[in-house]
Amino acid sequence: MFLELLVSAVVTVAVVQVLRLIYADCDLTLQWAEMFGRSPERMKGKVVWVTGASSGIGEGLAYRLAAAGCRLILSARREDELNRVKKTCLARYGGFQSEDILVVPLDLVQRESHQKAVETVIKHFKQIDCLVNNAGRSQRALWMRTSLGVDKECLELNTLGPLSLTKLVLPHMVQRKQGQLVVVTSVAGKFGAPGIGSYCGSKHALHGWFESLRIEGYDDNIKITMVCPGPVFSDALKVAFTEQQGEGLGGEMKSSENRMATDRCAHLIAVAMSNSLDEVWVSRNPELSYCYLFQYFPAIARKIAVRLGQTRYRKIKAGYSSLH
Repeated sequence: MFLELLVSAVVTVAVVQVLRLIYADCDLTLQWAEMFGRSPERMKGKVVWVTGASSGIGEGLAYRLAAAGCRLILSARREDELNRVKKTCLARYGGFQSEDILVVPLDLVQRESHQKAVETVIKHFKQIDCLVNNAGRSQRALWMRTSLGVDKECLELNTLGPLSLTKLVLPHMVQRKQGQLVVVTSVAGKFGAPGIGSYCGSKHALHGWFESLRIEGYDDNIKITMVCPGPVFSDALKVAFTEQQGEGLGGEMKSSENRMATDRCAHLIAVAMSNSLDEVWVSRNPELSYCYLFQYFPAIARKIAVRLGQTRYRKIKAGYSSLH
C-alpha cells in the first residue's frame, strides 16, 4: 500500500514538473523566486538606472520598477519618449515626485558622453544602486551577406556601449561596497541562430565580460544578473540591423506571433533583480527548451539546432523578417 502511494506521488510530481516546463515562460530558478522569493517591492527606494527606457523591455521595466517604488534614471536617445515614460510613471504610481525620476538622454555609441551622464546622475541622486544595461538592437541578415561594418556597429552598440557605461558606474559602486549590474542579453547569447549572427556575437560577448566581472567584483559586493529574454513584443524589428550599414529593417511584429508580453517580461526581470539571481531565462517554449538542451546536452542540442534551423534560414534567405 505504502509503495503504491509512493509511486503515485512520484508520478504526480513528475507530471506536474513536465507540465510546468511545457507551459513555463522562465527557468525553474526564476519560477521559484517568483513564487517564494523576494518581491520587486523589496527594492523600494533603490536608485535604478535603465538604459533603452524609451520603448520595449526598458519602458516596461521602468513601469514595473516605478510600481515597486524605485527611484529611476531613464536613458535612451529619444528624450521626448523618455519624458513620456516619466510622465506615465508619475501619473500611474502615487508617492512619486518629479525629482524621483531623472531623464538622462544617452547614446551608447557616443562613449565620450558617458562620463558626463554618470556625473549628472551622481550629482542628482548621490548614488547608483543598480544599472540595467538594456539598450541594444536586433538584426535580420545572413552571415555571409553581412558587411563587416554592420558587425562592428552591432558590437559598438550592444557590447562596447554597455561596457563603457559600466566601467564608469562601477567605481561608485565599489566605493560604497554594494551595487547590482543587470545585463539584458538574449537567449541568442546562449546559442547561435541563423539570421542574427552579429547580434548573437554581441550578446555572447556580454556573457564573457560580465561573468569575469562577477568573480572580480565578489569582494566588493557587486552582484551580476544576466537576463536572457526570448521573443518579446516590442518595436525591435523597426530598427533592427540588416546586412548593410545605415539600414533599418522597418519590420513589424504580428499579434499572432509566439512572443511574451512586454509587461510580463519586465515583471520577471524585476523578480530576478530583487532576488539577485545570477542568470535567468525569460522566454516561452520552444526557446526555453533550447536553453535547457544547450545547458545540459550541448552535443544533442547542436544537432537539433542545425536541422531545425534550416527552416528559419530559408525564410531569411527568402526575405522574411518575422520568424516567430
